[in-house]
Amino acid sequence: MTTTVALRHTEAVSRLGRALSDSTRVQILLALRQAPALPSHLAEALGVSRQVISNQLACLRGCGLVEAAKDGRRVWYRLASPQLTGALDELLQVTLVVDPECCSGQECTCSPS
Repeated sequence: MTTTVALRHTEAVSRLGRALSDSTRVQILLALRQAPALPSHLAEALGVSRQVISNQLACLRGCGLVEAAKDGRRVWYRLASPQLTGALDELLQVTLVVDPECCSGQECTCSPS
C-alpha cells in the first residue's frame, strides 16, 4: 500500500471515529440502522432539540455516513450505504465483548429488529 493510500485510509477511519465519538450521533446511526427517518422524528425519539439533530446530521453527512433524500417538502435521512448496517451490527457485537452487561436490564439494540 502506498503512503497516499494509507493516509486516505487513516483519514477515513478518523472521520468514522469522530462520528462515533458523540453519543447523539451514535444514537442517530443506530436509529437509521433500523429505518430512514425524518429529523423531527429523530429529535423526538432521542429527546433532543431539532437544532441538535440538525447539527449532528450535518456532521454525519460530512463524514459520509448518512445521506438525505428529499420527499416533497420533507427530507428523510438514511445510512449512506447498506454496508453500514452490517458494520454497525458488527460493532454492536464487539461492544458485547468489551462490555457483556451493556444490554442487561434495558432494551437491547444489538440485534436489528
